[in-house]
Amino acid sequence: MSEQHFVIVGGGVAGICAAKAIRDRLAEATISIYGNESGLPYNRVKLSKGLFTDLHSDKVLIKKEKWFRDNQIAYYPETPIISIDPLSNTILTGQEEHVKYDKLLLCTGATNRTLALEGASLSQVHHIRTRNDADQLKQSLHSGDSVCVIGGGIQGVETAWALIQAGHPVTIIEQAPRLMARQLDEQASTLLAERIQTTGNEVRLGQAVRSIVGMDSVEGVELADGSIVPCVHVVYSIGVVPNAELARQSGLEVNTGILVNEQMQTSAQNIYAAGDAAECQGKVEGLWNSAMEQGRVAGTNMADDMAVYARPIPMTVSGAFDMPLVSIGQVDEQECDHSGRRSDTETYTRVFVRDGSICGAIIFDNVSAALPYKTAIEQGLSLEEAGLQVHSI
Repeated sequence: MSEQHFVIVGGGVAGICAAKAIRDRLAEATISIYGNESGLPYNRVKLSKGLFTDLHSDKVLIKKEKWFRDNQIAYYPETPIISIDPLSNTILTGQEEHVKYDKLLLCTGATNRTLALEGASLSQVHHIRTRNDADQLKQSLHSGDSVCVIGGGIQGVETAWALIQAGHPVTIIEQAPRLMARQLDEQASTLLAERIQTTGNEVRLGQAVRSIVGMDSVEGVELADGSIVPCVHVVYSIGVVPNAELARQSGLEVNTGILVNEQMQTSAQNIYAAGDAAECQGKVEGLWNSAMEQGRVAGTNMADDMAVYARPIPMTVSGAFDMPLVSIGQVDEQECDHSGRRSDTETYTRVFVRDGSICGAIIFDNVSAALPYKTAIEQGLSLEEAGLQVHSI
């Protein structure tokens, strides 16, 4: 057992959780993590939430250097993996080094979906996926520069708020009829949009982008209706694509993401996948908590223990625009039997019910106020069992 070498490709939270799970079970095994970026693995959520903070401080790291040292986990930054040979259990690094593994975990993450439009290659058009992307955006901004944020999902809203706090006028452009459509219902989204507009910034909903206007530099964004929103910079956040090419080239089964079973095993023996690159139970989740749990399950099984992946209840927490909100579980009306408003709270609270049990909630309040709902959803309680009074919508 002491001779075993566990290799993890990717420096994200899934890989870190897997390494911890392996080390918790096997004190002597060799664990190596290979990351593409410089420095230790960091929390990508901070890139939008804390855009104008110091993104190079220890505060953004998932684990500090001492943790790697204490757990005897080797981390190799700026070391991309070029290929995998599943037959010889070997990977090839960008430095042309062949590394043998006993078990391999692919946590190759995802890449931001590209903006395929005329003008998208202008230097003032940005996206934020890495710390380097965030650095480049901040370096290119001048005081008071106006910004169009294309994409009104959670990352777009958080990025817009960070820009506004830093003194940049922002217009959020969203193709869907509402903001944060995955987390909010129509009324909650309207409340958020109204709040954004009270800050003197704009929200354009139900509008596709036709092109980025400008010859040498960005002058504005042209919408499908022909109108132009003037701006100096564009930041887009229009979803992500799993990084599954390495797995595909290695002969592993790939659909949208790298196909895995409930133990996070791929189609190849001794190769596992977790996080934003993995497709489990027909779904690529792309969520922080899911990546953590998938990493834990993968690491546990790699260490010859037993764990089965159960999808965590999704939970989104945002404090953007000084409007704390929490979205938990299933909040799509089409997927629920009925829902109701809490009439005894001053803020907007909506509870969703399916098959008699609470399955989701939207709460405009802080995390502690949302915890009873999270507990009720996890335990499958009914409204009566949870002691919640709601009136139907």
